Amino acid sequence: VQLPAFGGGLVQAWGSLRLTCAASGRAFRSYDMGWFRQAPGKDREFVAGITWSGISIYYGDSVKGRFIISRDNAKNTVYLRMNSLKPEDTAVYHCAARDRGRYYDPDDYDYWGQGTQVTVSS
Repeated sequence: VQLPAFGGGLVQAWGSLRLTCAASGRAFRSYDMGWFRQAPGKDREFVAGITWSGISIYYGDSVKGRFIISRDNAKNTVYLRMNSLKPEDTAVYHCAARDRGRYYDPDDYDYWGQGTQVTVSS
């Protein structure tokens, strides 16, 4: 499974962006998906997760109420809508897929994309 992500860029504080992860591979719809981010000098942080069916959704505490994760299995795509962006949201955002395990633990994810840079200016 390949997971290229795009849609990042430079945005002012309180602005919005939508990230897209366009997965390859027919098994996409069987995987739970997650978005993680990593800022320079910091550990990889869980942002949002969604189960293969889309029924269960999870968010990291720092993005609850501002970010929305969704998926379209017919298009092999997962999205991350980011609203009310803050400078502390600046990071490289990665899309990841897992077969099982804990939605918040990056070690439980089997496939990773290269990520897309999001920079929020104050």
